[in-house]
Amino acid sequence: MKIDRIEIGEVAIPLRTPFKTASRTVDAVNNILIRIVTDSGTAGYGEAPPTALITGETKASIREAIMQYIAPSIIGMEIFDLDTIMQRLHASIVNNPSAKAAVDMAVYDLYAKTLGQPLYKILGGAKQKIETAHTISAKPTDEMLRDSLQAVQDGFGILNVSAGKQALKDVENLLAIRKAVGPGIRIRIEADQCWSPQEAVRIISTLEDKGMQAELVEQPVKAHDLTGLKFVTQHVQTPIVADESIFSMKDALHIIQTQSADLINIKLMKTGGIHEALKICTVAETYGVDCMIGCMLESKISVSAAAHLAAAKNCITMVDLIGPSFYKIESYEGGPLFTGGTIKLGDANGIGISAFPKAHFKKLVVIK
Repeated sequence: MKIDRIEIGEVAIPLRTPFKTASRTVDAVNNILIRIVTDSGTAGYGEAPPTALITGETKASIREAIMQYIAPSIIGMEIFDLDTIMQRLHASIVNNPSAKAAVDMAVYDLYAKTLGQPLYKILGGAKQKIETAHTISAKPTDEMLRDSLQAVQDGFGILNVSAGKQALKDVENLLAIRKAVGPGIRIRIEADQCWSPQEAVRIISTLEDKGMQAELVEQPVKAHDLTGLKFVTQHVQTPIVADESIFSMKDALHIIQTQSADLINIKLMKTGGIHEALKICTVAETYGVDCMIGCMLESKISVSAAAHLAAAKNCITMVDLIGPSFYKIESYEGGPLFTGGTIKLGDANGIGISAFPKAHFKKLVVIK
């Protein structure tokens, strides 16, 4: 069974409310979708969001990377020659991790479908249920309180709360949310690179002293500031997660060996897909470090692929996958079932998606 063609499309799905972090505000998912079709007609699906501030990619650059470099390097290949496909994919162009991730997950989707199994089973997992956090966007305090209470009411037991760029206000917001939702709800703090190392230590220590009981703080300093990241990790009790600081297995290995962070956040759009994410999992397992799996702002195709990876690997102990609860409409059929904070993996082959979305989708190009 050989790769016959790669189809590229674009989807625009409005969000229920704007998604806000310290670095950006988004009101719709505007992503590139791909479908890889074999000579037997079997199709695998992938997705890439343009996240210029993190990966440096735009919709145009993702399309061009796939059309001009990635697709020509793998069209005609036998789908079971998985390792060589991945070697060619990653050697076809430098960087461009989201473009690579879209093709990578579509290949894995095809691979699992060809074997007649859900992807998480092919990757070695047996968990059918995982628990995800719900992200609380950075907004005025009253709106964050409202969103937090609504999330709890909707069945989420974990909140991933976005911090802003005002230290005192961040502390006030986080303590207000803790008081509102009570001690039984787990709270994670998404700092989104917005603090200096000294400021991070001051804010986190203040929260510790005031009984915040945060489960973790994610990427408190700039991605490139590994010295600052280590400084924060060494001077607070709350576990620190490296997110934007880690794109590759080498990044993960360096941070683990230098003890610059306590935990690792894997995102397929940073790693270039499942193949490289599995290497990070191997490093984490070797050193006994737990991982989180997160996402950018993706629709159900890539969120489903990440959920399958989370269900497959025991080293991934935390999940932060923004699901369909963020979308104004559900554009996809199939895939994992999102109910409150629970993601249930089904028995469908591959990642479970069987067609491009019917709404808000346009087909762009076919590469043969």
